[in-house]
Amino acid sequence: MEIRARAALIIIDQQKGIHHPRLGRRNNPHAEERMLALLAYWRLTGRPVIHVQHLSRSPDSVFWPEQSGVAFQDAFVPQAGEQLIQKRVPDAFCGTTLEVSLRAANIGQLMLVGVATNNSVESTARTAGNLGFETWVIEDACYTFDKADFFGQLRSAEAVHAMSLGNLHGEYATVISSGQLLA
Repeated sequence: MEIRARAALIIIDQQKGIHHPRLGRRNNPHAEERMLALLAYWRLTGRPVIHVQHLSRSPDSVFWPEQSGVAFQDAFVPQAGEQLIQKRVPDAFCGTTLEVSLRAANIGQLMLVGVATNNSVESTARTAGNLGFETWVIEDACYTFDKADFFGQLRSAEAVHAMSLGNLHGEYATVISSGQLLA
C-alpha cells in the first residue's frame, strides 16, 4: 500500500471522556500508542492531520460540551496547522465541513483511527467510502467497548470490533494494521 503525500490522518474522538469507567471494558489496550505513532509519522512527513471532536447533544454523554470529558486528551491536542472538525453525530461528515475541506485540499486518501470502532469510526468510514474517498481503517489504532446486541446478548469489545471491521472491509474501506501501514 502506498501512502500518498496528501493522505490525511483522521483521529476520531480522542477526548478525555472516552476513558470514563461507565463506558465499560474495551479492546485494543495499545490503540492510543499506535495512534500516537501514526500521528508522529504524519507530523514528521508533513501530511495533513484532522482531529475530530464530538460535541454531544445529550447532557448524559461523556462528550457533553459543558464538562471536562469533551476536551482532547493531552497527547491528542491539535497543533497549529492541523484541522479541527467538531461534530454532533457519530459521522464526521454529517453536518460538518469535512468533505468540502478535503476536496478543496485535493485529499483523496484517508486513514481513520480512533473510537469507537462500531460507532464514529464505522459511520465516518462508510460515508467516506460512499463519497469516493480511498478509505483505510487502521484496526489496531481503533477500539470499542463491550456491547449488548439487539437481542440483549452481551458481545465482547473484541467481537464488536471484529464485526465492525468486517462490515467495512472491502466495501467501504480497506482494513489494515498500523504495522502494515508504516512498513
